[in-house]
Amino acid sequence: MHFTRDGLKLYYEVTGPDLAPPVLLIHGFPVNGEMWKPMVERLSTDLRLINPDLRGLGQSQASDDATMATYVDDCIALLDHLGERRPVTVMGLSMGGYIAFEFFRRARKRLNALILADTRGTPDSPEAAKGRRDTAEKVLAQGSGVVARGMIDKVFAPGVSREMRQRWLEVMERSDPQGVAAALKAMASRADSAPTYAKIDVPTLIIVGEEDAITPPEDSRIMHEAIRGSRLVIVPQAGHLAPTEQPGPVAEAVRAFVKNL
Repeated sequence: MHFTRDGLKLYYEVTGPDLAPPVLLIHGFPVNGEMWKPMVERLSTDLRLINPDLRGLGQSQASDDATMATYVDDCIALLDHLGERRPVTVMGLSMGGYIAFEFFRRARKRLNALILADTRGTPDSPEAAKGRRDTAEKVLAQGSGVVARGMIDKVFAPGVSREMRQRWLEVMERSDPQGVAAALKAMASRADSAPTYAKIDVPTLIIVGEEDAITPPEDSRIMHEAIRGSRLVIVPQAGHLAPTEQPGPVAEAVRAFVKNL
């Protein structure tokens, strides 16, 4: 399914009963909503799972530029398009977590709970931000394989199958260079969300792969200690894409969390 915002066709899928608790899934970089599907299959009888491709990624059209606020506004426009007026649980992974923090700041009334997966709140260092902007220019010149080949060995736990690694390398390589470059620049300029930790006043679940090399468990422990009443789940044998690598344990953690809201 598609809807239109800012002249762009943005893709989404909705799975599960209309009256079930709504969960908005915000995927990571540089993948798309397909990363959630193994988890979605396990939760589709219990939850209403709203799964967009962020602009410029997956099957959604790209814009030249984007910010975390742009992605949040796209998500809110999707909820409005679907007629979903209930406060939602927002589950964001990696870049999706950065967007989830911005969702809290911009649209607290639309938020019922947070699930922060394999992410962190701290911003890039100046050097890391410059690196992202430089990479964005390389992507526009050489294609998304520049990012895909640099990331594929970091996003998965060492024990993941060769087939899964190859599949997601191909997904990353197919990502629209314009959308990948815009996302890189958006991440480079994102706000520091660490001061937001103490302000979060909704139930919060933090999930991280035990073998996440990009946002390691220590980052999640810091968030857990700072976000009042939060729960931390560390997923064994999972790297940075924990819901894709270990969908069963992640789905069970999500189901139990949402059931108890």
